Amino acid sequence: MTDATLTPNASGTPASASAARPTSRRRWMLVTGLVGLALFVAFGFAVFQNVETPFTQPLDDAWRALVGAASVDDVTWVVPMFFQYLGELPGFALTILIVPIWLFVIRRWRSALFWITAELVGNMVVSQVTKNLVDRPRPADDVANNLFGPLFSVDHGSFPSGHAVSAGILIIAVAAVLPPAKRFVWWFVAAFIGLGMIWQRTLINAHWFSDAVFGIIGGVSATLVIWWLFANLLAKDYGKPLFRRAVSATAAAPTSAAGSPASA
Repeated sequence: MTDATLTPNASGTPASASAARPTSRRRWMLVTGLVGLALFVAFGFAVFQNVETPFTQPLDDAWRALVGAASVDDVTWVVPMFFQYLGELPGFALTILIVPIWLFVIRRWRSALFWITAELVGNMVVSQVTKNLVDRPRPADDVANNLFGPLFSVDHGSFPSGHAVSAGILIIAVAAVLPPAKRFVWWFVAAFIGLGMIWQRTLINAHWFSDAVFGIIGGVSATLVIWWLFANLLAKDYGKPLFRRAVSATAAAPTSAAGSPASA
């Protein structure tokens, strides 16, 4: 072992120990993400084996009987429509265009690359590839219980809910670009988004309960793994402001020098 290995940093902690701490703290992202993806894949495989009546069908039917709306007139008020639009063109414009462009504008290009990667991997692989492989039928008409098929236009494949996957991505992606000290309030907003999306997708009979729950799990888990991969890069952006461009130190230096008295 060389002396360089044990060289202390400014705080008196050996450099090797200092470097190891962030890695150990971030390991939960990888472990949680991989476990969540394993659950997502396992459930997808189980549904694929019996797309008409998977093992969660009794729970899905019970939830639909409790939550499902009978008419489109019951679901066009502000809260359901907020979640509907979050997974459609307005949400796409926000998450795929506005947010990454803004991150580039404020010179947080590492955060922008993370954001774009998370959105593309989650929406293309976790959502669309799985939909095409599993191809679970969406809720159909249930006249006896005054329930009908999806109340809004939908694409093929009920598992997973694409809206729920997008919500899961958003929950983790926002947390990842925020400095740790600013995440507390976001977790309350994230809970509202996650639970609200599960409720809305089943309210409008677009998905089964399990489609929405595992959609959230898939989006969250994939984004956690990507966060782990980008963690070191993201950490370099945490000192930069989120709502304005950072003033470079070189530009600020002459101003400071001009206002300082000359030394004797």
